[in-house]
Amino acid sequence: MQSNKTCPLVEQYLNYLVVIKGRSWNTIKEYRTDLLMFFRYVCYSRGTPIVDNNFGIIDLEFIKSILLEDIYSFKVQMSSADTRARKIVSIRQFWKYLKTKAHLIDNNITEELETPNLPKRMPQYLNLEESVRLLIQCQKSPRDHCIMTIFLNCALRLSELASLNIDQVNNYILTVTGKGNKECKIFLTPAAKKSINSWMQIRNTLNMETKALFISRNGGRITT
Repeated sequence: MQSNKTCPLVEQYLNYLVVIKGRSWNTIKEYRTDLLMFFRYVCYSRGTPIVDNNFGIIDLEFIKSILLEDIYSFKVQMSSADTRARKIVSIRQFWKYLKTKAHLIDNNITEELETPNLPKRMPQYLNLEESVRLLIQCQKSPRDHCIMTIFLNCALRLSELASLNIDQVNNYILTVTGKGNKECKIFLTPAAKKSINSWMQIRNTLNMETKALFISRNGGRITT
């Protein structure tokens, strides 16, 4: 992951996220972008702009010289609350790593950093016409049609739906393990039961080494 157009300490941190924390490459890309953008801003505000993407001046001493005011000043440049919140998290996690994991700094200035409040979003729902249209589009695939029918009729989370096993379907009752490992029973609608029966005729001819109700094209459990 080392690059001559990035900061060695940032890459050290990103390697830690990949190897130890198992973060995805998309997350790594976002963290790198956020941190380098922040360092570029600090350099520019101090009259020493980054030239040719050369981040060689971003060493430990430079990082120790950064003040909380620099972060707040950087934050106000972002127009979106979502963007501000994400970049603040990226910066805060990097400083936390430098202090608690790498033990390179004694003072974590971001401990006093406040995360912007994000407006609460109202959940979006499909109306009846949209739901019917979605089910019609899935008719050619019994598996997908069954997934969407259960999803629309039983109000399951995607993670709950993906984790369903064959033995969790019993007549007209679906046994689901939700948050906090709590088990609940859901009575299936006639439409959901019919769709499950159609799918099971196919499912019973497929990979039986897994107990998953819904399997992927590779023969394993579907993922969200």
